[in-house]
Amino acid sequence: MTALTPAIWGTTYLVTTELLPPQRPLLAAVLRALPAGLLLVAVTRRLPKGAWWWRAAVLGALNIGFFFALLFVAAYRLPGGVAATVGAVQPLLVAALSAGLLGDRLTPRTVLAGAAGVAGVALLVLRADARLDVAGVLAALGGAVVMAVGVVLSKRWSSSAPLLATTGWQLTAGGLLLLPVALLVEGAPPALTAGNLVGYGYLTLVGSALAYALWFRGIRGLPPTTVTFLGLLSPLVATALGWLVLDQRLTAAQLLGGAVVLAAIVAQSRRPRDVAASPPAAASSPAAASSPGAASSRVAASPPGAVSSPGGR
Repeated sequence: MTALTPAIWGTTYLVTTELLPPQRPLLAAVLRALPAGLLLVAVTRRLPKGAWWWRAAVLGALNIGFFFALLFVAAYRLPGGVAATVGAVQPLLVAALSAGLLGDRLTPRTVLAGAAGVAGVALLVLRADARLDVAGVLAALGGAVVMAVGVVLSKRWSSSAPLLATTGWQLTAGGLLLLPVALLVEGAPPALTAGNLVGYGYLTLVGSALAYALWFRGIRGLPPTTVTFLGLLSPLVATALGWLVLDQRLTAAQLLGGAVVLAAIVAQSRRPRDVAASPPAAASSPAAASSPGAASSRVAASPPGAVSSPGGR
């Protein structure tokens, strides 16, 4: 189910170019986040309690507000292929942060799969004549960093509140952060057509409310690194839709890039064989079975997250 989120996000380019008013990316960001957040808060009738007031604000700023704003800067200063390629480093950033903050292992396989993912996205969307802009590259990299921090903190700050409620808090906080920026930079919204309303409605209900709920559900139940590797599907879906709907031509390099992206996702998501099984003698020994410290020793020997993580690792 988590893989549906990047697939949905991959439709954003098509919806934006075909249904939304031009040159209004911040308006799209606000209308994508704030109405969806308020809707989820109204449906769940749950508000944050205690520390979750500031945690929701921080996560909303990282996952929604700052991320969308930096994405807007990168989109204006860089060709789309460059921005997507820089953003593809996010799985590697999440893997490194997870090792430092969550105690997850940073394995050579993850590093190699992450590098392959970046190369695959580059083949998929990067053009030979792409121009680099320092500010744009820094904005794209900053967007990847804040989103990576947001993903890891979302895992670290697990809440007992319903998933739709915490998703609504973050979308609302991020939307409120973006609203004054959008008004300052882009001014008042233009008159909207029926097609514009359909596009914004899709981004609100499907691109945000549904997609982010599935995304945060994945973060709760899976290792964060696995979740962010699935994000590499987004440029793959966007490219496929360009070919199917917009009649864009696919090159051999793009086909190779798509294959590399899929291989990177599969390679990282495969679980290593469990070779840490308990010796047979330990199970057959009455002394071991009756020892007061036996149970605690087995728990201490289990990998981090094996007890508390619903999805296992």
